[in-house]
Amino acid sequence: MKLHRTGAIAGIALASLLAISACGSDNTETASSDGSASSNPNCAEGQISASGSSAQKTAMNAWTTAYAKDCGAQINYSPTGSGAGVKEFTAGKVAFAGSDSALKDDEQTAADARCKTGKAINIPGVATAVAIVFNVNGVDKLTLDPATISKIFQGQIKTWNDPAIAKTNSGVTLPSTAISIVFRSKDSGTTDNFTKFLEAQTPETWKLGTGKGWKGTVGTGAPDSAGVVSAVTGKDGSISYVDAPDAKKNSLKAAALDTGAGAVEISDETVGKAIAAAEQDFDGNNLKLKLNYGLKEAGAYPAVLVTYQITCEKGLTADEVKLTKGFLSYVVSDAGQTAAADAGYSKLPADLLTKAQTAAAAIA
Repeated sequence: MKLHRTGAIAGIALASLLAISACGSDNTETASSDGSASSNPNCAEGQISASGSSAQKTAMNAWTTAYAKDCGAQINYSPTGSGAGVKEFTAGKVAFAGSDSALKDDEQTAADARCKTGKAINIPGVATAVAIVFNVNGVDKLTLDPATISKIFQGQIKTWNDPAIAKTNSGVTLPSTAISIVFRSKDSGTTDNFTKFLEAQTPETWKLGTGKGWKGTVGTGAPDSAGVVSAVTGKDGSISYVDAPDAKKNSLKAAALDTGAGAVEISDETVGKAIAAAEQDFDGNNLKLKLNYGLKEAGAYPAVLVTYQITCEKGLTADEVKLTKGFLSYVVSDAGQTAAADAGYSKLPADLLTKAQTAAAAIA
């Protein structure tokens, strides 16, 4: 049965998270990498490959490192970007894909076909903001409204002292430096979420549409989150969009958003308000969220994304299924969520986390 529910997701920052009760392994203990018995109830042995979202790379590094230490298993995750990860999963090259957007209808059909004996499912992993990052000499803080962001990324605002930027930055000395746009050159879930935010907030201004592929013709392309960080860091006057943990880890400055109720900076609370406004579009264990990118609630940061782990509920090979189930069960466990939060992400709200745990436990 397919369920649609709006506004039922509790706030992230205050959520009381439930430890996973359904294990991804049998009841025997698995030795950790140091030879001792592991306390991780989701341990499984072996090796699998996965690929996709570079926005969740930092979380995935934390998860795979901890899981390898606890369980001795190897998860080889390649941050190729959401679009590439989905294609590799559909082609049967990886056990699961990381994506910053749930599967679209045509992608779902292709992924279902790959699974053969079951269906592909989207399991939420963590949430994070899409940070609007900038590098402008002499400017430490910046507030931007969605219309101004839309015009900047379409090349309509060309210098940092443009009146539209000055309007939301009273008291800030803005230089006449030319604006240098950096965008994702490969298919990206971060691009998908960022463009959906711009279209929802400023439909009369944003004319480049939405999707994983960037449709603009102005600026410089970077293949992944690391490329964005490098390009922005290396050029005065630059602006781009990247997941908040990468921005924080690399000390990039992020603009506050003003959707009409005042400047809002990135935090667990402001991201949580945006996730709480999402519509749940659930079909059994296939857990898709419809984010409200047009949200204008005071104290909410609506440029957000949820990372998904996409895999087969049934239909993985015998070599893949046990370890995929064990690892993804760890990702949505209390320990996994804490590891992601320590890396700068926001935990899933409690009721969504419970459903994600059930979905991971159903992999067979």
